[in-house]
Amino acid sequence: MSVGMAAPRSAYACDPDRSRGRLFDEAPSKTRSPFRRDCDRVIHSTAFRRLKHKTQVFVFHEGDHYRTRLTHTLEVAQIARALARQLGLDEDLTETLALAHDLGHPPFGHAGERALDACLKAHGGFDHNAQTLRVVTALEHRYPQFDGLNLTWESLEGIVKHNGPLITRDGTALGRYRDRGVPCGISDYLGIHDLELWSFASLEAQVAAVADDIAYDAHDIDDGLRAGLFRVDDLKVMPLTAGMIADIDSRYPGLDDDRRGAELVRELISCLIGAVVSEARRRLDIARPQSADDVRHYGDALVAFSPAVVQAEADIKAFLKQRMYRHSRVVRVMGEAETIVSDLFARYRKTPSDLPPEWLPPDGAESDTLDARRIGNFIAGMTDRFALTEHQRLFDSTPDLR
Repeated sequence: MSVGMAAPRSAYACDPDRSRGRLFDEAPSKTRSPFRRDCDRVIHSTAFRRLKHKTQVFVFHEGDHYRTRLTHTLEVAQIARALARQLGLDEDLTETLALAHDLGHPPFGHAGERALDACLKAHGGFDHNAQTLRVVTALEHRYPQFDGLNLTWESLEGIVKHNGPLITRDGTALGRYRDRGVPCGISDYLGIHDLELWSFASLEAQVAAVADDIAYDAHDIDDGLRAGLFRVDDLKVMPLTAGMIADIDSRYPGLDDDRRGAELVRELISCLIGAVVSEARRRLDIARPQSADDVRHYGDALVAFSPAVVQAEADIKAFLKQRMYRHSRVVRVMGEAETIVSDLFARYRKTPSDLPPEWLPPDGAESDTLDARRIGNFIAGMTDRFALTEHQRLFDSTPDLR
């Protein structure tokens, strides 16, 4: 089958008519599937709107054309839908997971996450994936019958497990959680709703995860070029992009650098999408899953890059780490951003009256950990500009972040 053609619905796709349901029972919609309903709830959530003013790499006031968490999220969703369509998966569930995957990110991107993690070190730390689960199960207050969005089990498992299992069958933490254990925001939730952390997630979730990688690689190259941190020809150090640049130059001799860069980004996205589809079809032909549960229990990811593309994609990330994420300009701004987050946390801990009334403990007394985590939830929900405004309100001097 051509990569450009949509595949018929597969047996291993998640079936909305066989969803494991929601934590709180609701009457079904007359016009939308359960997964479409999940997607709409994410889009209409407060946390989703706040992504508009949360940093991807560049702080919002550095320029109008750089990615924010929101535009990154929309690009992930577009790529994820394209992949889901080729593999015959449920596009609504795939879109839900792509749109929800960054809802838990604090202001100032990974710098904000590092700062909050340090602030909450004695209270379980901070993990943006766990925070996303907390947002959709507790922190959104939009419905009269429940806190959170009351998403389906399939959406919740995809949010938590899109990068693979978190634990083994015997409960041993895996991967990024091996040293510190499963974050409390996830482990606490399991007491009321088992998301089977030992299994892989659906193909829809695996697609959302790889779409995130593709979007990161492509748009960070685009933003780095726009910011003048490197030029198109600097990307010739990597075989994959070198070949693309040579092809672009042969087809469009004399093209200006802006258009060369834009064409390179398009070529890269198309190449990586095609590579994922080809490798996923190869793995699916071997595994032959007959249901979404077969996918969960297969024991390995079925949507991934081939080993050759894994290396090429790692080369891109290494280039961006050196030439963009560790660029002196980015490092300086992000260091100042970490200071803003740390200052706010310390201030709210010392002077709780500086918090909005709705973020004060309801009875005026709670454990030290609950107090710290409540403040962490408040800060994690901030946009970049609100964090800056709060810092200006509470402190005599605030970094400019430019």
